[in-house]
Amino acid sequence: MNPVGKALWFIESHFAGDLTLDDIAQCGCVSRFHLARAFEAATGLSVMRYVRARRLSEAARRLADGAPDILAVAIDAGYGSHEAFTRAFHEQFGLTPEALRARGQLDDIAIVEPIKMDETLLTHLEPPRFEDGKPFLVAGLSERYTCDTSMAIPSQWQRFGAYFGKVPGQVGSVAYGVCYNADDAGNFDYLCGVEVSDFSALPAELSRMRIAAQKYAVFSHREHISAIRRTLNTIWNQWLPASGHVPADAPNFERYGEQFDPVSGMGGVEIWLPLKA
Repeated sequence: MNPVGKALWFIESHFAGDLTLDDIAQCGCVSRFHLARAFEAATGLSVMRYVRARRLSEAARRLADGAPDILAVAIDAGYGSHEAFTRAFHEQFGLTPEALRARGQLDDIAIVEPIKMDETLLTHLEPPRFEDGKPFLVAGLSERYTCDTSMAIPSQWQRFGAYFGKVPGQVGSVAYGVCYNADDAGNFDYLCGVEVSDFSALPAELSRMRIAAQKYAVFSHREHISAIRRTLNTIWNQWLPASGHVPADAPNFERYGEQFDPVSGMGGVEIWLPLKA
């Protein structure tokens, strides 16, 4: 079973008690960094957001069944006060615990059911090549995303299209999608940009990033760009656990070469995964 499958089983078996990302990662026999990236690649959710949603969903079931003591439900869901539980509950479902109990049913409530692993990993992932990446500079547009909002990344690329080829100091015609500053809650920064020779002449609206020298495993994604999550899922949940390599906590990026057509989404992309030396 891959790390995410193990994590899902462990979460379903233990979410009623104290549960940390370290506990879940230990069950999956991977680091918390590895698990956080693998879980997002497989499910589109952060680990602890899923745990929170499962706890609140089970609380919602109890309230819809008429649970008389809301504080007891809150404590069972891992909240130390009625107020904290109510805030989280309202954020998840759009109504208060009292309102749901009064309704007495779950119609139109977005309950989060247990995820059953969709084992749609690639049947054949091309073996990666290994590169000792040299340091370089990237400039472009950067945005902060959550797992829920990352579907807006294509529109970020569309906005960057107006800059491509006109960035001061641009080197070549390769574009980079750099993922960095990821945290355990599933938030991350994404920069779509190009390599530049220096930062001195850049306009203020463009973000700047220095990519350090790093060892990488480089994978080819030859399908339509919309299917890239399936390739990422296969890398994190199949190739990496079996490879003996350990991911480095460093920026990873997509490299869009001259053959990539941003209009059709075809032409192939390289995925550069940083590894510990």
